Formats: sequence, structure tokens, C-alpha cells
Amino acid sequence: MAVNSLVRGAAALLILVAASTTAARAAQDRFVVDLASEPSTLDPHIQWNPDSYFVYRNIFDNLLTRDDKGAIVPEIATAWRQVSDTTLEFDIRTDVSFHDGSKLTAEDVVFSIKRIIDPKFGSPQLSQFSKIADATRDGPSKVVIQLKSPYSAILAQLVKLSIVPRHLVEKEGNDKFNLNPIGSGPYKFISWDRGVAVTLARNDAYWGRKGPFPQAVFRAVPNAATRLADVQANAADLARAMNSDQGKQLDDSGRGKRLYALTERSAYLRINPNRPPFDNLKIRQALSYAIDKEGITEGILGGLDKPIDEMVTPVTFGWSGGVKGTGYDPEKAKALLKEAGVPPHFDFLVGTFFDQRVVQAVLQQLKEVGFNASISLVDTATFLKAIQQGPKDGPALAISTNSCACQDADGMLNYLLHSGSNWAITTSVELDKLLDEAGASTDEKKRLALYSQLNALIADQVLSLPLYQMTAIFAASKKLQWNPTPNESFFLNRMNWVE
Repeated sequence: MAVNSLVRGAAALLILVAASTTAARAAQDRFVVDLASEPSTLDPHIQWNPDSYFVYRNIFDNLLTRDDKGAIVPEIATAWRQVSDTTLEFDIRTDVSFHDGSKLTAEDVVFSIKRIIDPKFGSPQLSQFSKIADATRDGPSKVVIQLKSPYSAILAQLVKLSIVPRHLVEKEGNDKFNLNPIGSGPYKFISWDRGVAVTLARNDAYWGRKGPFPQAVFRAVPNAATRLADVQANAADLARAMNSDQGKQLDDSGRGKRLYALTERSAYLRINPNRPPFDNLKIRQALSYAIDKEGITEGILGGLDKPIDEMVTPVTFGWSGGVKGTGYDPEKAKALLKEAGVPPHFDFLVGTFFDQRVVQAVLQQLKEVGFNASISLVDTATFLKAIQQGPKDGPALAISTNSCACQDADGMLNYLLHSGSNWAITTSVELDKLLDEAGASTDEKKRLALYSQLNALIADQVLSLPLYQMTAIFAASKKLQWNPTPNESFFLNRMNWVE
């Protein structure tokens, strides 16, 4: 009886050990990423926000890309030539297949470009590619892009242009393609369990560097504390959108590590100078004097994020470092409000994606000088819809982030300030002229001077208020080797897994 019990116990132990080993092996083969929210779309031309981008960037290849040092390098295009001020030629790879086995051709590249620049298609990225007039195929492996006018940032923008299969999009339509996206990237789409997770599988036939993980799962985990706990418990291998306190907590716990990088992304107050009360310059100035940027970055954000006075960041072409804002002076803010007349109550639009500690600090600082505001907290999709209403109907005040994943001031500023963009904060002939001239010039010194002039104008008129250069902080497994980049691109096949 005792012997039989011992045998059964030993057998049970062996089963448990085997199960544990199998589970550990499965965990190594399955890379789990906790996102801050669910992707809004997996069609790379329909939306562009960080959580969507993290997923679909691995499903699709882009025309060009940036390496980890930030240099623009080939991807689907192997080489390119500037034929004239408005004409570029690209040589297209001939050894690339989509995940359905069909060949990627120059025709797919042309289709992808024409799709995203078609106003009827309504891509939120349209302003990033609006300088493109047309794209044509010149033989089986060459694409010619014709610009409306000279545009110095075109290559920086094309690092974001994902190539989709023409035959599938035309056959299935946009809605169906979004539910079953087929690209040529290092990972294939497997499933999308709405509200839960997106699952990808490694593309073993990929033409380039293979991904290290057989499977990748992107989960929607809105609560940052839960994302942190998942990494600490080995239930997730990477979690994005951590704050500085959580990053330090992870390091101190010894159950994971903090990865971070200063990015091109900035945090800023989106001030609408076309709507009361901010149609009054003195009130905009009062707001600017009321905000303690250094207090926020040092006291709340742990000193990782850096205060800025320009609407671009130091890792972006167009940063001058010479523009100075008003600085923090609450007494000056109070005096200006008294002079202008204390404005009536207004809503301060805030998205759930933004660091709520910073939101509360900004609101408190506004109230301390005499502003009467209440937070209107909305989800990310609602926030994005609201700020795309244009200067006339957009919110009076919002707090947001600014990035183009292109590291060029044209991409950072054009969509926010040019009158032709549906994201625009305001309309101004002077701003349009400066933006157009800087975007068209091929002289880098001239471009830098123009962006310095433009940022000085923004600061002088307080058309928006840059707060700080943002640091992207990730919670990661100790076994993960990966360097986050300033443009926040997320490439699974640039990671390594070390036992």
C-alpha cells in the first residue's frame, strides 16, 4: 500500500515536472506584450496611434525604414535616386512575398501610395503624404514618385509607408482587410480577439532578419499597475507606457528591468486660439506662465523627461535649442488674468492615454493662478476624434502628445499648424508660408533657420505650449535584449532572447 502510494506520488511528481517544463518552453516560444489599449485598427493606412503601430509594424514592410541609429535605410526599396526637385525613383525588391504566397511587386507599392494619398480614402496620415502628386510603375521593379512641389522630408515620411497587397484589398474591401491583414513583414496575422489580444506568428519565409519568437501576443491591458505586475510575475515579457515610478519599482524588485529612451514625442498643451477664452493673447500668456515644466519633469516624472520650449524635440531635425518660452511665473499669470478678465469655466479635454499625474498637476497649477477649469476625461478614440475637428470646433484646451515617427520637423509641425490639415490647431497665412518654405527647401541650414523662426512665433503667440520631451519607458523581462529608439518603432525581429 505504501509502495503503491509512493509510486503514484513519484509518477504525479514526474507529470508535474513535465508539465512545468512544457509550460516554460511554451512561454519561451510565446512572446507576450502588454499594450496600454487595444489597437484601433490593423490596416496600416487607416489609423496611426502607438498601440496600433506596435502591432501592424510587424505585419507589414515599409518602403524605407530607419536603423537603430536613426539612419534612413532600404526595406522594400533597395535604392533611390532624386531625379529632379519633384521626382524620385525607387528600385523595388523582387524577392519578397506576402503572407498569402503572392509576390510583392512595384504595382503593390504604387497602389499603397495612391491609396494613402486619396482624400476619399480618408487616411488620418494624409497630411504626412499630401505632397505626393502621383506614383507610377516603370517596369517590373521600379517606382517613380512625383511630388506636387519640392519636399525635403519625403524620405523621412516614407519610412512610415506600409506596403499592402493590391489584389487582396481590392478583392476584400477595406473593412474585411482590416479584420484579416496580410502583409509581407516578419510576422503573420493569426487572430484578433476583440478587447483581449492580437496574435501573430513568425513568418519563417521572411526575406530579411527573422523574428526570434515563434509567436507574439499583444494584449490590451489598460491598467498600468497590472501591466507592471504581469512582467514581474512573468505573465508578460514586455509592457509599454510605464511611468518613472513604475520603472524604478521594477528595477528595485529585481523581477524584470526598465528599458527607456528619450523620444521624438513631446507632451504639449493644445491651445485653441480661435475659441474663448484662448482667443485672447493675454489669457494664453497667463496659461504659459502658470505651468511649471521643471516641477513636473523633476517632481513627477523622475527627471527622465526633459522640459522643452519648442514644438519639436532634440532628436528631431528642426530643433534649434534657441527658442525660449515664458518660463514659470505664477504672479505674472495672475496679473495677466486680472488685466484680461478672469475667463469663464471651460473644459480641459484629456485622453485616458495621458499620464494622469501630469494632468492633475497642470489642472492644479491653472487653478492656483485663477483659471476655472474641469477635466473632461475621454477614451483615446473619442479624444482623437475631438482634436480632428479643426480650429473652429476643436476643444478650447487639451493635453496631448506629438510625434510623427519621422524625426523631421515637417512631420511634427505641418499637421498641427498648416491650414490644410484636419488636425490643425489654427489657421495662419504666416505659418503656412513658413511651413511650406521649410518643407520645400533642400538647404538644411535654411530649413533650420525657418523652423527656429516658426517655433519662436509659436512661443511668442502661445499658439500651443510645449511641455517636455517624453521618455518611452518599458517594463521588460530580464531575458530580453532590445534598445528602444527615438522614433518609437517596435520591431520584434530586432530583439534578442537570452537565457
